[in-house]
Amino acid sequence: MKSLDNHKILDEYATWLAVEKGRRPATREAYVRDINAFLSWLQKEHLGLVQVDSGTYENYISALRMSGMAESSVARADAALKGFFTYALTERYLDSDATASLKGIRRPRNLPKPLPEDGVIKLLDSISLQTPFDRRDAALLEFLYGTGCRVSELTGVTLSDLDFTELLVKVTGKGAKQRLVTIGSALLKALGEYLGSEGRPKLLGDHATGALFLNRRGNPLTRQGVDLIVRKRALAAGLSATHLSAHVFRHSCATHMLEHGADIRVVQELLGHASIATTQAYTALTASSLRREYLDAHPRANG
Repeated sequence: MKSLDNHKILDEYATWLAVEKGRRPATREAYVRDINAFLSWLQKEHLGLVQVDSGTYENYISALRMSGMAESSVARADAALKGFFTYALTERYLDSDATASLKGIRRPRNLPKPLPEDGVIKLLDSISLQTPFDRRDAALLEFLYGTGCRVSELTGVTLSDLDFTELLVKVTGKGAKQRLVTIGSALLKALGEYLGSEGRPKLLGDHATGALFLNRRGNPLTRQGVDLIVRKRALAAGLSATHLSAHVFRHSCATHMLEHGADIRVVQELLGHASIATTQAYTALTASSLRREYLDAHPRANG
């Protein structure tokens, strides 16, 4: 067995997550925080990594829950630590994996909350095309709703990813997996306005970047910048922006397509879900919406 340096192992594990697993920076940072928290807890308990057994590990998970940590965060910490122990065993830093016999913690299933169709239409139609920012924001919102892509995927799209001949856009999702998504007519029109002389070129100025969506300084938009645009435009359209983020458009795209009869496997491919089970959350939401409509509309549903 190799000599044990917890933080050296953690640094190697973080590199492995990036290179071998293709995990995004935000995911890696969250995993590192979770593992560092565990290592700090071990230190307070006067324990070393080699002394951790299944009982010790379960005590730590219980401590997280007793601290008031959300179950989704506990599940993420569990996944991070299980991966860390597996890596340490594989690389022969440990002789055994304290977590191997323990079941993984399932993340709570929270149904997404999409905007109603009329709300999306109201928001998209509220943007006048007076300035370069208007053109950018209109294209950005149409892109989110039209493709159902993640915010991280949108901010990574470049001009070379757009194929206006085949009407396709290439997006890079989790694990650096790439997929092609169709450009619909509304998005095509919005992109035409944005990429014209009064749109993106005005924002670009003297900068040199291939990023599709730019901020006012000519640099690529960040995730935070996208969410600020979404909230600003929602407020201007008279919608509540309290819990509205760019990710809501992904939920809305999937839910509305399923409500209009799209095949679930088509939606799975569109969203880049590795598992059909993830996409099925949207079918459950559609079913709950159907029940509400039924209860409101049927004369003998609420006797």
